[in-house]
Amino acid sequence: MGEMADGELVQLLTPEGELTEHPEYALSLTSDEYRDLYRDLVMVRRIDAEATALQRQGELGIWASLLGQEAAQVGAGRAMRQQDMAFPTYREHGVGYCRGVDPLRALGLFRGVDLGAWDPREHNFHLYTIVIGAQCLHATGYAMGIARDGKVGGDDGEAVIAFLGDGATSQGDVNEAFIFASVFAAPVVFFCQNNQYAISEPLERQTRIPLYKRAAGFGFPGVRVDGNDVLATLAVTRKALDDARAGQGPTFIEAYTYRMGAHTTSDDPTRYRIASEVEAWKLKDPIARLKSFLIRHEHADPEFFAGVESEADELAAYVRSGCLAMPEPAHSTLFDHVYAEGSAEIDAQRASFTRYQASFADGGVR
Repeated sequence: MGEMADGELVQLLTPEGELTEHPEYALSLTSDEYRDLYRDLVMVRRIDAEATALQRQGELGIWASLLGQEAAQVGAGRAMRQQDMAFPTYREHGVGYCRGVDPLRALGLFRGVDLGAWDPREHNFHLYTIVIGAQCLHATGYAMGIARDGKVGGDDGEAVIAFLGDGATSQGDVNEAFIFASVFAAPVVFFCQNNQYAISEPLERQTRIPLYKRAAGFGFPGVRVDGNDVLATLAVTRKALDDARAGQGPTFIEAYTYRMGAHTTSDDPTRYRIASEVEAWKLKDPIARLKSFLIRHEHADPEFFAGVESEADELAAYVRSGCLAMPEPAHSTLFDHVYAEGSAEIDAQRASFTRYQASFADGGVR
């Protein structure tokens, strides 16, 4: 992957933890707010590490890690207002955490005990989307509905944010969403976490130009932000959402980051990338750079960092014990959520399946 040209990347915090200024994206935070962002990053990474360990121990069927992408997700999640709606992929565990979703709800999906057990309306965080890119059409349609309901403009305006990866930009659904969003000036932000590899294909197999520049072809602005810089991500996403609420239409954000782990726990990234590349990105770690900034500018002391680690230990224990305690659902629940109000056909299928299961208990033919 080639180096980025000067001026392309919005960055407020260097990998060394030095604070910089940007003419378009000023950000002024209190010491408490800086510390809260650090706490978010640590907690989100710990959730991810615990879930990865649980999968390796056979307690989850699969897990989609966010290791390395914590700043992108926390920055975007904290940029949202309460009334905004998020449409995630299957990797936005950090955004879900920022929206108040219990991390066990995500683990329940990957453990196979439910299909997503949180209420999207309670948290304004939709259920995970497994089909690559489909959430962009869902988000655009939702945003068009907001506009039709007159909820754009004013202090209480609403906006939508759709999360996607670099690989999803090659999907037809995503490009169709861009067209609809542009033509109808939908209040939606497309937040692309460019982690360089999609599933196993490098970025150059997805595009010949920087991803954020593709937005111009659809008629709306695009911006590239350092996705390992939580401050820049917060500032850029906050402005894009503000613009959407004000009726200025969509924005495409390319959060330039790196997936440190595998695409999922079923993937082996050593097949398609070299170790030296991974080591180079470790030097841009989002947590380490914010910690350096906090120490250098005396926003936090050793007692604070020790307290955060203690909180993370407690969260990890909660995630582990909660995962292991999840009840195994009855097989017949497969039929319970096909339709919101049920149907005679589904009832008949459930009854047939129940009789079939009962035949095993009675010593019937297997």
